[in-house]
Amino acid sequence: MDNLKAALDAIFSDPNIGEEAVWRPGGIGATPVRVVRKQPSGIAEFGSSRAIMPAILIEVRRSEAPDIAEGDLIQIGLQTFRLIAPPLSGPLGLVMTCEAAEV
Repeated sequence: MDNLKAALDAIFSDPNIGEEAVWRPGGIGATPVRVVRKQPSGIAEFGSSRAIMPAILIEVRRSEAPDIAEGDLIQIGLQTFRLIAPPLSGPLGLVMTCEAAEV
């Protein structure tokens, strides 16, 4: 497990992958965290119609944000995101994946 944690630390610390951010539980306070931002393309189909759904996923290490929850804010640079769904834990519980929308 220590090797996996070290690998995750390397990924989050890499300036090409990880970003400095501020986690604001309930929209208040300010806890510095490192995050990995993902922007998958989402296409939702409704019958014969299709809609492109902009999805922003933010991954954060559980060790940095153990109580992260829906409604919390994550600020990355000048952008602020609200978590719009309960965070999902990875299989080992080391990383939380958060669905977010820019506010």
